[in-house]
Amino acid sequence: MKSNQTLAAWVFTGPALIVIGLFFLVPVLLALGLSFTDFDIYALASLKNVQFVGLDNYLTVLRMGLFWKALGNTLYFVVVGVPLSIGAALGAALLVHSRLARWKGFFRTALFTPVVANIIAVAVIWKYLFQQQYGIVNYVLGWFGVQPIDWLGNPHMAMPTIIFFALWKNFGYAMVIVLAGLQAIPDELYEAARLDGASTWRQVRHITLPMLGPTLMTVGLLTMVGYFQLFAEPYVMTEGGPLQSTLSVLYLMYNQGFDWWNLGLASAIAFTLFVFTLAATFLLVRVGRRKGWV
Repeated sequence: MKSNQTLAAWVFTGPALIVIGLFFLVPVLLALGLSFTDFDIYALASLKNVQFVGLDNYLTVLRMGLFWKALGNTLYFVVVGVPLSIGAALGAALLVHSRLARWKGFFRTALFTPVVANIIAVAVIWKYLFQQQYGIVNYVLGWFGVQPIDWLGNPHMAMPTIIFFALWKNFGYAMVIVLAGLQAIPDELYEAARLDGASTWRQVRHITLPMLGPTLMTVGLLTMVGYFQLFAEPYVMTEGGPLQSTLSVLYLMYNQGFDWWNLGLASAIAFTLFVFTLAATFLLVRVGRRKGWV
């Protein structure tokens, strides 16, 4: 009987495992092998031009000032963007979940819509919204006497503008997860708190947030990993500028791999970013364990 159950399990999971292996594991392993070679545009003509260079690509990455600049920009995006996204998701979920809220289905759909919108098309629209001379944002600010701001051409304003765009684009996904967590909290806890005279803020602080701990932990991990993969936003809106203030690690990898055809070095950049992402994930999980969220 047990052997039949095992066979049935392999029959149902086998096709999915084969697809994952072919389209995920195999490319990852090939890219890892590529990172130890000097694979470039000449290797496309003949594999005889490929040489094994060991850790040279990784040492080159660590000595590359541009990599550390891109990593700093990426960390800035993560450190600022993740808390803002989680806060926006939590606030929106609380409002939609409120007993006083009306048209909940409409607002859930409206807030989630940016998530499924094509990021390239939306980024192009936002690029023109924040255009210095003809953008709608500066046009509206002009009503209040504010001079036009070069949102995407100023090194100090470009990354905050991209963070704002990413916040609008992505918080709806986290909101849905948080909303599911809110709906799983028993109403009896809130009723008991109200009978004891607890205010709305005390209910949120002592019931909602502790009960949402594991959910917020999951949302934080997913959001952080996604934000480490910053690419499309600067690619469309700023092309990594101005003065490389929005250059991300993935954008640097793209430049090395598809502009300069240093595919071995680009693979090394990708796996170096993976190590930093993995370290940040372990750190966040460790904090979650101390809080009892994992």
